[in-house]
Amino acid sequence: MKKTVLFDLDGTIINSEEGITNCVRYVLDYWGMAHPTQKELLCFIGPPLREQFMEVFGWDFDKAEKSVHVFRERFDKLGLYECELYPGIQKLIEDLHREGYRIALASSKHEEACGRILRHFHLESNFTGIFGATKDGKISTKKQVLEVCLSKLQASEEETVLIGDTKFDVLGAKEAGIDCIGVTYGFGTREELEAAGSAAVMDTPEEVGAYLKRI
Repeated sequence: MKKTVLFDLDGTIINSEEGITNCVRYVLDYWGMAHPTQKELLCFIGPPLREQFMEVFGWDFDKAEKSVHVFRERFDKLGLYECELYPGIQKLIEDLHREGYRIALASSKHEEACGRILRHFHLESNFTGIFGATKDGKISTKKQVLEVCLSKLQASEEETVLIGDTKFDVLGAKEAGIDCIGVTYGFGTREELEAAGSAAVMDTPEEVGAYLKRI
């Protein structure tokens, strides 16, 4: 039985498309660059920002690091709240908490921002822990976040499962030695999640809840 359930944030609990893409545009305005299409900006939802800036725009480490700080200037004031809960996710979280599962958040987003978002939606009391990237960049990848999470919760890999929406969640979970249930209502596709090696792929929070009761 999986006793510890870890949730990704973007694309799993919240639809953060508006906030994240608006903040990437803010960064591009800072550098005087043209904006890609909305669809092209979706790749910034999920993976660590610094690495994604380097990969997508070919920036060096210093420019990408500066861009993360510029991104957060807007995100901390506005972008943080330009999001909404996915239908059914609040009920899933509250049901799991009531049924005795240990719930924690494991996100590549900055840890402080994760806490503010959960508080904004009045979900924080359901979570045993909130784990995310650190400001100094020492913890930034999904694998690193998950390893810290497992250590601080003193949870075994066998009893723990991650719920996430992209290949970055699945691959990070595999590197940390835990299973990942992929969800298709976020930003990843069923094909992407299956190819990455997700233990199961679900279309709705309701399906996730039913599946957790069977494993």
